[in-house]
Amino acid sequence: MITSALSAARENHDAAMSMDESITAWALAARGGDADAVEHFVRALHLDVTRYVAHLCGDPQAADDLAQDTFLRALGSLHRFEGRSSARAWLLSIARRAVIDSYRHASARPRLSDVPDWQLAVEHAQPRDLPGFDDGIALLDLLESLPEERREAFILTQLVGLPYGEAAEVSDCPVGTVRSRVARARSALMDLLDESERPALQAA
Repeated sequence: MITSALSAARENHDAAMSMDESITAWALAARGGDADAVEHFVRALHLDVTRYVAHLCGDPQAADDLAQDTFLRALGSLHRFEGRSSARAWLLSIARRAVIDSYRHASARPRLSDVPDWQLAVEHAQPRDLPGFDDGIALLDLLESLPEERREAFILTQLVGLPYGEAAEVSDCPVGTVRSRVARARSALMDLLDESERPALQAA
C-alpha cells in the first residue's frame, strides 16, 4: 500500500539524520585533501542530489548534468565549508543554485523542447527491485499533484531526510513555513490516498 511508502519516507528521514554526522565528517576530511573521504561524500549524497535537482529542474535529461555540476561546485568550494550546518544541507543549497543558474542560462537561449517531467527523472534515480518500489512510484504520482513549495518541503524533509531547520536554509524561508508546508503536504497526500483507494474498496 501507498501508506507503506509514507512509512518508508519516515524511516528514510531517521536514517538520513543518523548519517549526517558521518557525511559532514567526510566533507571536512575531503576539505583537508582526503581522497577517500571525497569518494564517500559524493557516493553518500549522489542520489539525494539527483532526486532534488530532478524535482526542481523539470527536465529529466538535465538532472544528471545538474547533479554533476553541483558536485563540481561543491568540491571547488570545500575549503569554505566549516561544518556549521550539515554537509547535506550545504550541498543541497548548492544544488538549488545550480538549478537556478541553469534556468537563467536557458532563458538566454532558445529551447528545442520543454519536458515538464521531473517525476520521470526521479523515478530513474530510484533504486529498483526493492520492496516497496512500486509504492514509492505511486507516492511520486501523488506528490506531483501538490503545489511546488509544499512538494519541495516534503521531499527535503521526508524523502531526502533534512531536519526542518536545514530544509528552511535550503529553501530560503522560515522554519515555521517549512513545517506548515510539510503538514499541509501530508494532509493532502492522505486525502489523495483515501481517494485513490476508495474505488478498490468499493469494488471489493
